[in-house]
Amino acid sequence: MRDDGARRVRWFPAVVIAVLLAFLAAGTTNNLLRNPQPLLVAEGVPGASTLTADDGRYDDMMQHAIADLDALTLPNGAALAGWDGPWRFVWPRDASFVAAAYCAIGRTADAVRVLDFLDGVRPSTGRWEARYSSSGEAVRDGREAQLDGSGWVLWATWFCKAGGSYWELVRESADQIVTELGPDGLPGPSPDYWERPESEPTLGTVAPLLTGLRSAVGMATELRHPDDAARWSAALEKLSEATDRHFGPDYPRTPARAVSFLEPGLEPIGVGGGADSIVTVLGPPFAPRRTEVDHAIDRARAALTQPNGGVTPGEDWRTDGVAWTPETALFALSAAARGDRATAGELLNWLNEYRTSTGALPEKVNRNLQPAGEAPLGWTSALVVLAGAALEQPLPIP
Repeated sequence: MRDDGARRVRWFPAVVIAVLLAFLAAGTTNNLLRNPQPLLVAEGVPGASTLTADDGRYDDMMQHAIADLDALTLPNGAALAGWDGPWRFVWPRDASFVAAAYCAIGRTADAVRVLDFLDGVRPSTGRWEARYSSSGEAVRDGREAQLDGSGWVLWATWFCKAGGSYWELVRESADQIVTELGPDGLPGPSPDYWERPESEPTLGTVAPLLTGLRSAVGMATELRHPDDAARWSAALEKLSEATDRHFGPDYPRTPARAVSFLEPGLEPIGVGGGADSIVTVLGPPFAPRRTEVDHAIDRARAALTQPNGGVTPGEDWRTDGVAWTPETALFALSAAARGDRATAGELLNWLNEYRTSTGALPEKVNRNLQPAGEAPLGWTSALVVLAGAALEQPLPIP
């Protein structure tokens, strides 16, 4: 009688491996179907002048970024997120960075045009809308108002030393933040730069609110509004303590569900929440430097770096291998502002490598190492200009 046991032992692992590979292939195919490869929407602003690259460094990229900001900023100060279709609107967040970028390179008059536009559409009460048309109307497309706008606009106004010119904007935005803070010290849920509904507070909202309140306190103190300064300072302390309590020590996108204490000598880590690139806003040039935040930024960059070398918005973002240029540029700005010139140069060179044929900075870089999405993207261009400025001299920190 023949014993087939040994032969079955030999072929069984091969069958198991084949089945597993089939499952993996099916999963990969399904993921690609759900997350198709993004392509380039536009190579640059039509009719805009282009520059000729010089020696391959990122100096030329800075000049292109400034030229693209000029093209995207309309005469009335509307700083468009992009030139085409769904990007041809003004997000308070993106416009705030454009104003700060102009101020960082000494072009105050251009920054004032952008701030004038924001001042013209500001909400006297309530949250800033997600986006506005180029003529200043709120866009009603089902997107919820976004609380982070209050923080970003305050920071840009402070950065440009314009609090005296826009005091009502400062007061209304800062008071809105105060109104939003709950008994636990955190604001209620709000969409943030991920542009999606949220069921709990996110770091994408909390981080810019901290920066905004710090900026508001600075402006109120300088302009001698002691009552406002005291009120906003108390709110800042409340929000700061709540942020450390709920998001520390890793500062993930949403409060960690638990904290795991490892062996003695090792830092505890948060469980759940997922790394988010907005952790960069907890440090320079948006906030004073702290060692624990430095570590959180470094951990987040390691977790979010994609195979193509760029950064994805967060661990809970779709897993499609696509890198986003604003988030990559945020880490470049963070590194430059913290004096890490090597990391800043590495990330800026990556951004430079994947510009479009016209020199524009695209929204994304896809899995095939191709520029994708809208180009130029105003937020990325502004961040690149700020990072370049930070390498030249320290940026102010509220």
